[in-house]
Amino acid sequence: MLSTTHSIRWLHHAGQHLGLVPTLGGGVAAWQLDRTDGTLDLWRPWAGGTDRYTLASFPLVPWSNRISAGGFEHDGIHHPMTPNRVGEPYPIHGDGWLQPWTLRQHQENTVEMTLESEVFDGNPYSYQALQRFMLIDGGMDQTLTVTHTGARPLPYGLGQHPFFLRSPSTRLTTQVQGVWLSGDDPLPTNHTAIFPPSWDPRGGMEVIGTLVDNVYTGWSGEACISWPDHALSLLMRVPEIQRRGQNDGLCLLYRPPEDRNFFCFEPVTHPIDAFHMPGQPGMRVLHTGESLTLQLEWRFTGSLAAAP
Repeated sequence: MLSTTHSIRWLHHAGQHLGLVPTLGGGVAAWQLDRTDGTLDLWRPWAGGTDRYTLASFPLVPWSNRISAGGFEHDGIHHPMTPNRVGEPYPIHGDGWLQPWTLRQHQENTVEMTLESEVFDGNPYSYQALQRFMLIDGGMDQTLTVTHTGARPLPYGLGQHPFFLRSPSTRLTTQVQGVWLSGDDPLPTNHTAIFPPSWDPRGGMEVIGTLVDNVYTGWSGEACISWPDHALSLLMRVPEIQRRGQNDGLCLLYRPPEDRNFFCFEPVTHPIDAFHMPGQPGMRVLHTGESLTLQLEWRFTGSLAAAP
């Protein structure tokens, strides 16, 4: 994980190693766990270079996934948006992942990265963003907060984009109620509670299979990724969704073609292209000084010894 232009800043605590690349979109280079046979990657490690899609994880701010129609309208004002990734016809994943962040170590087990964004690349958004990573015994607490600093209120959304290593035995298990189907874009076309074959994660789902790049609805706010070949499981929780107790969360699964060694499971606050859905579901309109936060708890289970 070497780069001639972006250096990794490491945090070591509780038998874990977290590598951050603040100058590359506030991204994560690696999250690793010490085991008896060496270091095990919990997320797919960054291989270097400048493509954010090769990172272990990066933040989605001030929106998640795609915006169609060349922009969006709010309060009668049209805000044009331009594509921001080569080969992608729509602006995607906000603009925080495209800007350099500033890092500081807050405590022995905690680091923070901050960003001040002002109408980046012509986008209408002006905001401050904060990422906080806290390593604790048995896992990590992760927080992403955005604060609107512009004069006009705007709709905001958040998400996280971790990349997980996969093998034929890797499984994803989580409770959801439906899924947004899509065209080839892939923009959502219709919602259904009937899952296509191999798309239902409620009883444990294979993460190698046909392409999935879709948002699930009615999420419980908890998901488990298991690697039987490593005798390890990783639990993701969104406390706010669980506190509401209504199974009303949203998550996105990206299961790419089989020639890739990863998949993505992303907690998000709104559907794909929510800007153009009735009522803009999941979007939060922020006035000057108001904030939106996404908190995650990561907990791993299994022996610290190597799998037999």
